[in-house]
Amino acid sequence: MEPDLHELLRSLRVWDPQVTDLPAFDPAAAPAEPLPLFTRWFAEAVAAGQTEPHTMSLATADARGLPDVRIVVLHGADDDGWSFATHAHSRKGGHLAARPYAALALYWPVLGRQVRVRGPVGAAPAEEAQADLHVRSTGALAAALTGRQSEVLGSPEELARASEAAWRQAQHAPDTPAPSWTLYRLRADEVEFFQGEPRRRHVRLRYRRGTEGWVRESLWP
Repeated sequence: MEPDLHELLRSLRVWDPQVTDLPAFDPAAAPAEPLPLFTRWFAEAVAAGQTEPHTMSLATADARGLPDVRIVVLHGADDDGWSFATHAHSRKGGHLAARPYAALALYWPVLGRQVRVRGPVGAAPAEEAQADLHVRSTGALAAALTGRQSEVLGSPEELARASEAAWRQAQHAPDTPAPSWTLYRLRADEVEFFQGEPRRRHVRLRYRRGTEGWVRESLWP
């Protein structure tokens, strides 16, 4: 018998106090710019044992304006922007070529926190993309060398052959370039920090880039 989806959904609770610690968040004490607060929250998510805290949703739109979303890995965040990587010929790469604007969302349920970022996206220089790839794992390089991301797959055997060849190449020649591998940077126009609160008086702080720097605004939950 298949599970009852609606029954399962009704049985779930958000931020169970037995497993979730909802820390206080005072927007008045937040820094003037979003990056220091993001770095602090990220470190606290790691310290709290959040599983894969560097995974995030990436939302893009195609040439017709139709949205799409998927999970990617955060490669860094600094004054140049929030960075992630993919093949230029992938679906998201094609979206960004047509509409170079995106949104990111990171969710850390162990602390009841999420961070949302949106803004224009540009590609880093190719040498930076290759350097970023080659400090990662052998598996990451093998996946990049397998290539053909988002293309229609003919059979599992076809993937297995390409993957085995890519793993051999990555292991024996770890400096092998993956020419289509692209490091993208999102330069934030807006960054929102959301802190859950037990009585549902959630705290939302938005940083909005203005003509003379960042503007901070509290939002209704």
